[in-house]
Amino acid sequence: MNSESLIIEAESFLSLCYQELGKEQEINARMEEIREDIIQTGTYEHTFDELVHGAKIAWRNSNRCIGRLFWNSLHVFDARDALTEEAIINNLFHHISYATNEGRIYPTITIFHPDRVRIYNHQLIRYAGYETEYGTIGDKHSIPFTKFCEQLGWRGNHGQYDVLPLVFSIDGKPPEWRKIPDNLVKEVEIEHPEFPLHHLNMKWYGVPIISDMRLEIGGISYHCAPFNGWYMGTEIGARNLADKDRYDFLPGVAEIMGLDTSLNRYLWKDKALVELNIAVLHSYKKQGITIVDHHTAAEQFKRFERLEAQSGRSLTGDWTWLIPPISPATTHIFHQNFMNEIRTPNYFHQDCPYGDMVVNSPRTDTRQL
Repeated sequence: MNSESLIIEAESFLSLCYQELGKEQEINARMEEIREDIIQTGTYEHTFDELVHGAKIAWRNSNRCIGRLFWNSLHVFDARDALTEEAIINNLFHHISYATNEGRIYPTITIFHPDRVRIYNHQLIRYAGYETEYGTIGDKHSIPFTKFCEQLGWRGNHGQYDVLPLVFSIDGKPPEWRKIPDNLVKEVEIEHPEFPLHHLNMKWYGVPIISDMRLEIGGISYHCAPFNGWYMGTEIGARNLADKDRYDFLPGVAEIMGLDTSLNRYLWKDKALVELNIAVLHSYKKQGITIVDHHTAAEQFKRFERLEAQSGRSLTGDWTWLIPPISPATTHIFHQNFMNEIRTPNYFHQDCPYGDMVVNSPRTDTRQL
């Protein structure tokens, strides 16, 4: 972004930010300071207050997120000065611990230096995936990143739920990896209140901490800014554990339930899917981990719509992402249209930093493990 464009983006953000913070009288002086910095250095630095409110607005502007009602409760940690391996890993470990909060999850973001730090993980906590001659072990979605981690020297146990290491780089140097301490990863064993689904040995981790998106505030891009809310049950029960290209547990659930799977018209997949989601919600609740069902999430989004209207802000949203993957027609969201306008501050997808580095290796023979 050239200096002129950056000044325009900075002015737009600063005007919005300072108006919402009740600092209108400070806008002109602060903008003059920013303009001078951009002219002299080609960039500028956000104050802590600008960083905090910018991250919150970015959540509010996230068209794909159904949980935006809580945007103003985001806990923001400034890690822009963390530029050593130890400082970075300590901040990442702190994020996991703080956000988990013994299960009472805090919406949290940790923001690193805009240009000098990059994390390679899709989420801070994620399970590995391995290709073997007998099929896949673990999370199929993680196979490329697992191979990359192995190339860096990491070795998992080739289990269904091996937690991947944290991989990061500083100033474009070769990436480093660190194991996440076991005590930081809160996991939930999935069981059902009626059916013996525990025999499938399903589990999932407590906190979804997205770490591969770019946070843009006032023209400044923070390429390493892991953030989290809490899970909506369907993300686990209808996608992570159910998708064919993930853990594909639906056939096993159907078998335990005694369902006839011979014909699609018996809707065995639908029955199994609902019960799997009941199991997820039941298990997280039993173990004291914050989670929300999709009906409650839709009701919360309706409150968000009303509050935005009261604040004089037009609502934006991506309908294809806002509708839940189970029973979407039972929510008001399904029957609405949304303006999918992209506003900033916001979170954006960015190129995978390791895509060209993965070397395909022969499938592992598990008999040798």
